[in-house]
Amino acid sequence: MKRSFRFENLEIWQMAIQIGDELFDIADSLEQRKLYRFAEQLRGAGMNVSNNIAEGSGSVSKKEFYQFLNFARRSRYECANILIILERRQHITETNRQALFGRLDELSRKINNFQKALLPPTP
Repeated sequence: MKRSFRFENLEIWQMAIQIGDELFDIADSLEQRKLYRFAEQLRGAGMNVSNNIAEGSGSVSKKEFYQFLNFARRSRYECANILIILERRQHITETNRQALFGRLDELSRKINNFQKALLPPTP
């Protein structure tokens, strides 16, 4: 019997994992150039997005899950900042950064929409 966790079925987690894989690929190339601190920061920020979605899905309340989704969105900003620094230092191309920014932005919008569905506004 194959068991799955609730978060595995969430589109936002699936997107976050995919983006995280792309960030890991960049981190791997940074390590090859002995840029260990950049690699570590990028991996950590990328993992935090999907980790917070996964952790939040195990919350006992919708309000708590909502907060973990906020953490995931904030980690997205950390990823964006690191990518800007990497582009400025010419470790990634502008095209690469822009493509990842587009994916991160799309993920952020989906997280926002998920949050709205999770906790509709109170009258």
